[in-house]
Amino acid sequence: MPISFKNDYGQLAHPRILEALAKANPETHIPYGLDKHSEQAAAYIKETFGAPDAEVVFLAGGTQTNMVTIATALRPHEAVIAVASGHINVHETGAVEASGHKILCAQGKDGKILPEEIEAIVKAHGDEHMVKPRMVYISDSTEIGTIYSKAELLALRQVCDDFGLLLFIDGARLGSALTCDANDVEPSLLGQVADAFYVGGTKNGLLIGEALVLVNPTLRKDIRYIIKNKGAMLAKGYLLGIEFEEAFRDGFYFDLARQTNALAAKLRNGLASLGLSLGSSPTNQIFVTLPKPIALSLIDEFGCEKWEDKGSQMTIRFVVSFACTEENIVFALDRIATLLGKK
Repeated sequence: MPISFKNDYGQLAHPRILEALAKANPETHIPYGLDKHSEQAAAYIKETFGAPDAEVVFLAGGTQTNMVTIATALRPHEAVIAVASGHINVHETGAVEASGHKILCAQGKDGKILPEEIEAIVKAHGDEHMVKPRMVYISDSTEIGTIYSKAELLALRQVCDDFGLLLFIDGARLGSALTCDANDVEPSLLGQVADAFYVGGTKNGLLIGEALVLVNPTLRKDIRYIIKNKGAMLAKGYLLGIEFEEAFRDGFYFDLARQTNALAAKLRNGLASLGLSLGSSPTNQIFVTLPKPIALSLIDEFGCEKWEDKGSQMTIRFVVSFACTEENIVFALDRIATLLGKK
């Protein structure tokens, strides 16, 4: 069977990451992320993202990272603003709310929150009888594969400054966002506009792991206590450090994402050539609308996720991973053409 298009974390890890782990296996490591590999990985990440004074900590997964960051940043009465489709609002089983913080949702456009929506939410919460908006949460790339431009990030930073808000960027698919053809954001911009952001490894060829970058010094106080308190401190934290050290040693992290995006573009162009209706994602998530029987066949054959049922039509999601090959793309396009009766 060809590779699954269900997600970008269904394969274990890129061989180079596994080789780095195997090479470090004979070593004895200091636990809990205080090892030499984690230290070096943090240095690489701070340099790459233009945040030389930031603190970098490594966590196992995205939900952990979001929950820890929001718990670190907010007082009990404070809330986080997010687009309605945001991961913390839809796909984290109420983890943020369970920690005592309300999510204030905006409709957004193309999966992205707008500055005027943030302003309206802040102004609508004007006294102590309501939660106090304190943080803006965004994902880049978004949950529907779109990306924020440089101008959009700067505009978000400005509205956050205007209203005393923190800006937190969920970077679960940051590699894909920063290496797609439509991107105009340099990695170093994140160190300028964000109070905190994380660099996703789980969805970009690493075994597990996310690198949380705390740029704003007020967010660093007791961060290790909070990580431990939330059950997110990995005893063998050096595993994460080894992975990120290898990924950022020579730009391999971005090479992996660039390769994934190139294959996604090949799939996207092939689907477009078949006359299919596609979403606006320029990254490794592709949303395509098909006759429902064909969509269901592709879900069964390739593991695509159902995104939206439209009666006789259905939108499904293809996700291209680091392990995908050109042969996989060719096979999938051939199969879709056959189902459409165009071959």
